[in-house]
Amino acid sequence: MGETDAIAERILRTFGTITVVGASADNAKPAHYVPAHMQQHGWRVIPVNPHADEILGERVYRTVGDVPVEVGLVNVFRPAQATPEVARQAVAAHATALWLQLGIVSDEELTGLPSMRLDTLMGDAAARRRVAEQTLSFAEALGG
Repeated sequence: MGETDAIAERILRTFGTITVVGASADNAKPAHYVPAHMQQHGWRVIPVNPHADEILGERVYRTVGDVPVEVGLVNVFRPAQATPEVARQAVAAHATALWLQLGIVSDEELTGLPSMRLDTLMGDAAARRRVAEQTLSFAEALGG
């Protein structure tokens, strides 16, 4: 198992709640249907979007810092340029994992954030397949 697979495995086994930055109310966008899929299989989804009040039947928060519960995994559906600020918010909220969705790669943007102690996945197709493979087993583990 490669490092990316190990991180994906750890994330999938550790977190039952996902804070989704850039969550969308538009069901045609991945920022809607990916968290919807995760929600349908047992994960709790906490949407973060400054332009909505409710997504997927959940209250929406404006920033990661506004989320009133413990934040562990931050799943990012924002352009690569937005990731440094999201990463800073995640660190400030004591998150331990940051997952940038497929097509979002931000090595340069995350350079220079040495205080980050986040497991980070960036736009990785293999990790995405791993989510699909493990979604049902995770839901079963939760009793779903």
